[in-house]
Amino acid sequence: MAIPFLDLQAQYRGIKAEIAEAIQQVLDTSTYALGPSVEHFENAFAAYCHSTFAMGVNSGTSAITLLLRAHGIGPGDEVITAPNSFFASAEAISLAGATPTFCDVLESTANMDPSKIEAAITKKTKAILPVHLYGQPADMDAINAIAKKHNLLVFEDSAQAQGALYKDKRTGSLADGAAFSFYPGKNLGAYGEAGAVVTNSEDAANKVKMFRDHGSHVKYHHDLIGANERMDGIQGAVLGVKLKYLDKWNDARRNLAARYHERLKNSSKVTLIETLADCSSNYHLMIVRTKDREKLQAHLKEKGIATGIHYPIPIHLQPAYKDLGYKKGAFPVVEMLCDEVLSLPMFAELSQEQVDEVCDAIEGL
Repeated sequence: MAIPFLDLQAQYRGIKAEIAEAIQQVLDTSTYALGPSVEHFENAFAAYCHSTFAMGVNSGTSAITLLLRAHGIGPGDEVITAPNSFFASAEAISLAGATPTFCDVLESTANMDPSKIEAAITKKTKAILPVHLYGQPADMDAINAIAKKHNLLVFEDSAQAQGALYKDKRTGSLADGAAFSFYPGKNLGAYGEAGAVVTNSEDAANKVKMFRDHGSHVKYHHDLIGANERMDGIQGAVLGVKLKYLDKWNDARRNLAARYHERLKNSSKVTLIETLADCSSNYHLMIVRTKDREKLQAHLKEKGIATGIHYPIPIHLQPAYKDLGYKKGAFPVVEMLCDEVLSLPMFAELSQEQVDEVCDAIEGL
């Protein structure tokens, strides 16, 4: 039987009745933009992240952009991030009016290498945006220490890391603010586009609320130039239901990841991304590395096993950023990883038997 890369229907079947009831409440009240369901989710998600404020927005990209804007980051400023993330990590910096700059990553974890950050800092640098890639938190203690030394802000790109832990602290509580994506395929996914900004700063929270709603706190009174980047009521309702299950789903992913690691730790066909002892990844993605990715991916496809690549082209080599002047070889570890990483099936409803089937197929190459 075919093994999908992700099965959102399997998740939906388990919560179908609760989802229907939550959406019906939105329909009954006709509160489709923000409203009670969004406010309820915001309060619950802020508490979940051990933070004071959460503001629902229309995407993870908007969440990063508004978080930066709320802290006054814009034209003339630079923000350091990792170039092996999804394009939006840098794109959001550009949308805020600032310029993305990059540093290389650790081969072992694929996360930002703290030892490479200081070389990327210039007089224009205002913040560091580490990405909790694949669901594993970056080395936040080291990153925060560098930021403090240079008087920089730190913001977490937590798009893939809902519920992940760093030294027993949840993502969203590890820096000056965090941005989350609730794209449908995320561990905590909406039924459409959605995201959130999380912060302990009341000033930043108020600014995000204005920016997401045309720069307005009171209807038809506009203090700032904002945009329409609100979370809609139905997404708030869906996320409010799903948040209650997030820890259970993440634990299921961790158990599946443990099986993958047990089966593949001594493999001659693939190597694994390291999971740090003081981190608890949510395993948004199950990543292996291989020198012959095309061959392995084709072999697994023949066996009915779906895979993905996250991400094949580093951001600094994307045509959209050619004007930044980066050339191939600028970030050798990132470029090597982008040539080798392969994402295996991973979702909470996957079975141990299916994991074994995937591993058997890899070893049978």
